[in-house]
Amino acid sequence: MKKRGRAGRLANTVIGGALFGLLIYLVKNVDVAEIGPKGTSIGLSTVNELVHNYTGVNMLWYNITYMLGAAALLIAFCFAVFGLMQLITRRSLLKVDREIIALGFLYAVTVGLYVFFEKYVINYRPIIMPDATAPESSFPSSHTMLICVVMGSTVMLIGRYVKNGFLRWLLICLCTLVCVVTVIGRLICGVHWFTDIVGGVLISLTLLSLYSEIIHRYPKPREKE
Repeated sequence: MKKRGRAGRLANTVIGGALFGLLIYLVKNVDVAEIGPKGTSIGLSTVNELVHNYTGVNMLWYNITYMLGAAALLIAFCFAVFGLMQLITRRSLLKVDREIIALGFLYAVTVGLYVFFEKYVINYRPIIMPDATAPESSFPSSHTMLICVVMGSTVMLIGRYVKNGFLRWLLICLCTLVCVVTVIGRLICGVHWFTDIVGGVLISLTLLSLYSEIIHRYPKPREKE
């Protein structure tokens, strides 16, 4: 069973990464047209334009997902403080829970990808944001990526740290709900193309599958404080 689980996690990582790479290729090379603001070229323009015209722009949903992003950052900060407390009390980085150390690397990779795609533009936003004067990078949806990664990894850790069954179930449901609301809300608010959201989901699933494999492959009993 362990081998099957490991194979499944590795397969999910490879498949997710491959699909994300394929999507980048399609967006850069297929059905590219100047449908973005100020004549910016957008890949897979037919489907992107169709979905955007259907959803329109709804800044209320933008603000809702923005607040959910702030909540995700707060959760990430709490995990960082938790890890720092372990480091201080146990006086060794090697004694910090490995899932927490791996979580730090997961967050670092997520931030690195955000910076990379801000510099290497795949697609531009379908609108110019109210506080901007020029089109901004839009692919993948970094907001979707951030919340899915933080909430998805939190779900994995809830099962390890929360012992109360009802509380564990409640927290898992809340994290899942936040992810679903973010993905839907970020699409219908109209500040991203459809392929931006798909890209954000794919890269998130890839990173979460890799994180799951790491914490399952290198388990370490937590020491008493």
